Amino acid sequence: MHLEYFQLIDRITDLNLGERTITVEAEVPKQNTIFEGHFPGYPIMPGVLLIESMAQTSGWLLLALMKFERMPFLGAVKEAKMRGFVSPGELLKIEASVVHEGSGFAITSAKVSVGGELRSNATITFRHIPFPHPDLRVFMDAMAKRIGFPQELIPHD
Repeated sequence: MHLEYFQLIDRITDLNLGERTITVEAEVPKQNTIFEGHFPGYPIMPGVLLIESMAQTSGWLLLALMKFERMPFLGAVKEAKMRGFVSPGELLKIEASVVHEGSGFAITSAKVSVGGELRSNATITFRHIPFPHPDLRVFMDAMAKRIGFPQELIPHD
């Protein structure tokens, strides 16, 4: 198995804690080895990566709502729908909102659109726990800064 590191969020464009929503952007690279096998002559972004982009977007929202004190982990994906293809070079707008919170879990609704056209959507469940290792917290702090996460929401020791 050959997996390259993937980070699917380029920048946060809106984060509204009161409404429990987030919007991010991500530009699909024009060239990437993933497209060599998916599919030769007709490259499209794999549906699993569209789901992952929605999960990452939802995760950043949950991190904000939990004030970076707990780490969300993907628990389940329900009702995921691929409604259209995503091609190399397209700019994705990914939106997520919290639809339910429980003790140790949260459920979000997320969608991916390109130019106002819905391409994918899903309901995603997360389990969240205190950061399991200090290195993960350091990594997430650095990633947050890179994508424009509001630094004032991140408590520092």
